[in-house]
Amino acid sequence: MFWKRQIPLAIAFLAGLIFAIQYFVPHRVSQTIFDWYTDWGIVIGAFGAILGFYSISRLHITKITKRREGWLYSVATLVCILAMVIGAIVGGTEKGTFFAQMYSYVFVSISATMFSLLGFYIASAAYRAFRARTALATGLLLAAILVMLGRVPLGQTISFWTKWNPNLPSLVDIANWIMDVPNMAAKRAIALGVALGMMLVSLKIILGIERTYLGGGD
Repeated sequence: MFWKRQIPLAIAFLAGLIFAIQYFVPHRVSQTIFDWYTDWGIVIGAFGAILGFYSISRLHITKITKRREGWLYSVATLVCILAMVIGAIVGGTEKGTFFAQMYSYVFVSISATMFSLLGFYIASAAYRAFRARTALATGLLLAAILVMLGRVPLGQTISFWTKWNPNLPSLVDIANWIMDVPNMAAKRAIALGVALGMMLVSLKIILGIERTYLGGGD
């Protein structure tokens, strides 16, 4: 049990330390090490895909054998997995094959349907968030209206004041300013926060503080 814990921790520490240093070393040997790691990453990813296939198959087989609620969906899942895997092995993945047709005409269509449904959830959330109950909500509502009007041809059409003075900004200009200045500042702040969070989590993994990837809940 000791070695099952310490060896992965040592590998994570050495790999993290080496590649943290490698990024700041502009040398041919450093780039060679990175390329070697990238090749091994592809190999490990392939074995990870096999492990994932085994895990999801075992989960759904257990659900089918025990007749748990929704087990028919598990049957459909396994049938689709096997059909795609066998189709890729037998016929390949080139255009016109069974695999490519299933991907293009079934998977892509289902994905588009799911993403289209998100539009209704976004509209519902926007309706609840844009109620002008507070000053912040009112500002958010006005900014959203200006951006939406500036993104459609109607925005330029109803910007009648630009006919009187072409130097005045139209709704399109206002929408572009909102997207390029305050919106971009917020996006960069969020991206910076995410980057700092990723860095801290990486340090915790390298130093052995974060061990949840080992399993066992600790």
